[in-house]
Amino acid sequence: MTESQAVPASEIENDRPTAPALLKGWRKKCPCCGKGALLHSYLKINDNCDSCGLQLSHARADDGPAYLTILIVGHLLAPLLHIAYVTWRPEPLVMFSIVTLGCVSLSLFLLPRMKGIVVGYQWARRMHGFDKDS
Repeated sequence: MTESQAVPASEIENDRPTAPALLKGWRKKCPCCGKGALLHSYLKINDNCDSCGLQLSHARADDGPAYLTILIVGHLLAPLLHIAYVTWRPEPLVMFSIVTLGCVSLSLFLLPRMKGIVVGYQWARRMHGFDKDS
């Protein structure tokens, strides 16, 4: 890199690594400190982190976590549905029951984690009010 292409020191100092923020979000912890709870009552985002005081109330996950959850559940269960049908040819009601239970269980497990990942990504990229140093 030439000197004219170098990244300013202020941007390097203010850089927030994305991967650790996503992992903290997966664990449903504050993306800044990784200690305080990100969510309460299943999908509600806390107003502030209990540990570091980061203001979380302005985070906007909207429909992103639901879309990510549907994408993952569909891509995991569709091949399993095909393999189970081709291999064992279960009765339709048995297949329906197993797939429904799998979809609901996996969706309930993934949805809060996907919300944490979206909020962690927003924090790392300084989106929706996370632009201030916290």
